[in-house]
Amino acid sequence: MELPVTVQQALGDAAKGVSLRDVRQASRQEMLRMVLLNDGQDNLQVVCRKDDLIDLEQLNKQLKRDFHLMKPREQIRVKERAGLRELPALPSLTGWPTVVDRRVDDLPFVALELGEQNLAMVMPAEDFRALTEKADRLSFTVASEAIVVNLNDPASDRNQLKSAIKRFTSLRIQQRLEDTLELPPLPETAQRTIHLRVNPNAVMGDLVDIIESDPSLAAQIVSWASSSFYAAAGQVRSVHDAVSRVLGFDMVMNLAMGLSLGRALKPPQDHPDGYVDYWQQAIWQAQSAGILASMMPRGERPMFGLAYLAGLLHNFGHLLLAQVFPPHFKLVCRSLEVNAVIDSSVTEHYLLGITREQIAAQLMENWGMPDEVTLAIRYQKNRDYQGAHSVYARLLWLGRQLLTARGVAMGASEPVGQEVYDELGLNRELVEEQFDELVARKDNVMAMAGMMNQ
Repeated sequence: MELPVTVQQALGDAAKGVSLRDVRQASRQEMLRMVLLNDGQDNLQVVCRKDDLIDLEQLNKQLKRDFHLMKPREQIRVKERAGLRELPALPSLTGWPTVVDRRVDDLPFVALELGEQNLAMVMPAEDFRALTEKADRLSFTVASEAIVVNLNDPASDRNQLKSAIKRFTSLRIQQRLEDTLELPPLPETAQRTIHLRVNPNAVMGDLVDIIESDPSLAAQIVSWASSSFYAAAGQVRSVHDAVSRVLGFDMVMNLAMGLSLGRALKPPQDHPDGYVDYWQQAIWQAQSAGILASMMPRGERPMFGLAYLAGLLHNFGHLLLAQVFPPHFKLVCRSLEVNAVIDSSVTEHYLLGITREQIAAQLMENWGMPDEVTLAIRYQKNRDYQGAHSVYARLLWLGRQLLTARGVAMGASEPVGQEVYDELGLNRELVEEQFDELVARKDNVMAMAGMMNQ
């Protein structure tokens, strides 16, 4: 297969030493990535090993600038000018000033990914050094494997949270944050709903009373039930209609908890560019967790309502990071943007010493939320978690991979082996069909997310 003309031109004489391989056969350690940055005045491209985490703060300190990820629309224009869907790590494609991380020069070979053909161009490192001889060399990355994220030990979460607070605050502010660590308090509607959940004598009228006592929540529940996603027969006129005819007792009870918690903290003004917003992520994951739960064998199937609630609250830690670390949240957002191929937990642990999953699980536990939900949130990034209620965490993990594979921007993804489906008793082909259909109904998801911002 021939290389695109623009790539051949960018390679010049070095093209003679290039061999093409299936990207899956190329060495992961040798794979490079190129990130396009801008500081409002100038463009810059940086090249590093694909799996290394870019320390944006360190890079900017060395350059004495304030670079951040180039806006998506500008990146698209650059790619269109090059006639490529994705840019391989070839600085000469743009001719912009370039900084190459020094780790790259330690490699014997480098591999540059060609997104169009799912191929990698492999060349001797000395050829790449010749191609980039005019680029500056700086140290601005950290090997992601050196960042050890706490995926397995929730007993250490609180200590890690306190350590993280100490790293970033004065003694006075530290004390204030530790004093308010239990805040925000569990909203009254959520408290009443949790008590109702454990009441064996609860009836539909009790749930309707709780929801109707909160006019905003009542309007959201009725709007939710009226959405085209559920195709209700006839108009949904009341909370009673929503519970009895469309959503059901269990679904509404868990929705009431999730929506009231989501409103306890306002989504921050800042967020990582290129990701879908907080409520869109919540709806995508809630719907996907519900689909997967309902497709499992009846005897192994988890509770649909709790799976849905875990999905709805899976990213609650994003809101908490903005509240607990407000001065540093901007840096978190900018770092997530330039490290989109690396899981957010690695970036957050490197910058803060704790992840959104850890801090969210701490608060859920303090609030007395169902263990199924708390553990699903805590372990959703741990593919190998086998502890209590692991099925809920596994559904969140799988749902994320299936969504990102279909272009829903929710962060880095991992390949999904057949064994994951086998462990959950799922038919892979049927699941893929259901997720294709879910993503095809994107407008419905967007509309439901819009209701949450009202």
